[in-house]
Amino acid sequence: TNIGSILASVNPYKPIPGLYSADAIELYRQHRLGELPPHIFATANECYCCLWKRHDSQCVLISGESGAGKTESTKLLLKFLSSMSQTSLGAPMSEKSTHVEEAILES
Repeated sequence: TNIGSILASVNPYKPIPGLYSADAIELYRQHRLGELPPHIFATANECYCCLWKRHDSQCVLISGESGAGKTESTKLLLKFLSSMSQTSLGAPMSEKSTHVEEAILES
């Protein structure tokens, strides 16, 4: 659920098909925070929009207990931001996964 610009989420401890797919990235990049159901991509998109449209620095705090999904959440945020940066550079959708994205995610 969203509480303003805060996303409160729970690790389902099982994969949910399509939840973090390229189609989900495309859907959430086209909408502002609150227009679609709460999602980590909505939060990432809000950060991206504030960074580029308002020239405001952004910080994302990911908190939780061991096993809550902090590392996976960080990977998903970076995946979304990498995809958005490739879109802004004019890369086709088929080339969303780049060497830059892979290097960031591996780090």
